[in-house]
Parts: sequence; C-alpha cells; structure tokens
Amino acid sequence: MELLEQIEEYLVQTRTSPSTFGRHVVADPRFVQDLRDGRRPRRKTCQKVSEFLASSEAVNPR
Repeated sequence: MELLEQIEEYLVQTRTSPSTFGRHVVADPRFVQDLRDGRRPRRKTCQKVSEFLASSEAVNPR
C-alpha cells in the first residue's frame, strides 16, 4: 500500500485531521496536503511516517 493511502486510512480510522497528523509526525502541518498535491517525501521522512503508523502510538492515539 502506498504511503499516502496508509495515511488516509489512519486519518479515517482515528478521526485525525491531516494538519494534526503532519504536525505530530513530521512537524509539518501541510505534509498530508502536500502529499495529496504530488509532493514526494524523502526516504527518511517516509521511514519516519511508516514507523509511526506501525507503532502502538498510531494504533492507540492520545
């Protein structure tokens, strides 16, 4: 599954806003919108997001 698809699924499941997700995970509130607009994140950023989505924090958000 593509990174953006994983993020979108997480947003729906947790009812998290895109800006909150971006701010919390990569310190960039426009991150998700930029991905939707075609932004290609760096490998390190993709890894950071993937690790977050796989973590227990993502499964049990605050």
